[in-house]
Amino acid sequence: MKEIEFIQKRRMFLLISLSCVILTIIVLIINKGLNLGLDFTGGILIQVKIFDKNINISNLREILAKNGISKGVELQNILSLEQDAKEFIIKLKAETQESAINTIKGILDSNNLQYEIKSIEYVGPAIGKHLTKKALYAIAFSLLGIIVYVAVRFGSSIWGVAGVIALIHDVFLTIGFLTILGKEISLTVIAALLTLAGYSINDTIVIFDRIRENIKLLRKEKLDKIMNISINQTLTRTLLTSGTTLIAVLSLFILGNQVIKDFALSLVFGVIVGTYSSIFIASALVLEYKLRTKQ
Repeated sequence: MKEIEFIQKRRMFLLISLSCVILTIIVLIINKGLNLGLDFTGGILIQVKIFDKNINISNLREILAKNGISKGVELQNILSLEQDAKEFIIKLKAETQESAINTIKGILDSNNLQYEIKSIEYVGPAIGKHLTKKALYAIAFSLLGIIVYVAVRFGSSIWGVAGVIALIHDVFLTIGFLTILGKEISLTVIAALLTLAGYSINDTIVIFDRIRENIKLLRKEKLDKIMNISINQTLTRTLLTSGTTLIAVLSLFILGNQVIKDFALSLVFGVIVGTYSSIFIASALVLEYKLRTKQ
C-alpha cells in the first residue's frame, strides 16, 4: 500500500489551523465573547398551567420558537393532577420579571391557549463565578497532568505540550463553530467539550505511542519519515474509530430532541476536527520543535 505524505505538507496544515484560530478569535470579538446560556447567566422562571390536554413540551417549544424565542429558553414538564391541563416550567433570559411575563402571556394569548401563571421568580446561574473558577483550576491541572504523564512516558515534555495544544485547538475551534451558528454555551455543551477533550488526547496519544515504538525500530530513519510511517500505520484505526463515533453522534443529532442536539452537534464537529489535529497537527508541532532546537 502506498504511503500517504502527511508530514511533508505539515506547514500548510499548521497555517490552515492558525487561520482558523484567528478567525475564531475575530468571531468571538465581534460576538463580544461567548454566547452563554442560562446555566451561566441565570434567568426568569415561570411556572404555567395550560388547559389543553393535547399540548406537550415539544408543541410548546415550537410555539415559542415561532414567536422568536428559540434561544435562551429552557422547558421542563411538571406532572399535573388535572386531566385537562398540563404544567410547564419556562426558564428564559429577560431583563425583568415583568418583561418575561408579558412576553410569555403575549405568545400564549396569540395562540388562543387558556392558561394560568402559577409562579414567577428569578433564578441565579447554575454555574457561579466560584464554581467557574474551580472548574478552570481543575482543567489547568488536568492539562498539566497530561503534559507530565506524556513527558515521563516519551522522555520529553514537547510531546505532552504538543498533545495539549492540539486538544486546545480542537475545543477552541468547536466553540468558534458553535458561536458562528449562534448556539449557546450551556452545561450540555460543556459536557460535549469535555468529552471531545478526552477523545482528542486519546487519539493523539495512540499516534505518539506508535512513533515512540518506531523510533526504536527504525533507528536509521529520520524523525519526519518515522512520523509519517507511524501515522500511516495508525490511519486505519484512527478512521475506523472516528467513523463509528461520528455515526453515533450523527444519529443523536438527527434523531434526538432539542436538548441533545447541541451536545451531538458539538461532538460531530469536534470528532472531525479532533481527527484532523491528531493526524496533521500534533506530530507536526513536535517535529517543528525538534528541527528548530537542532538548528
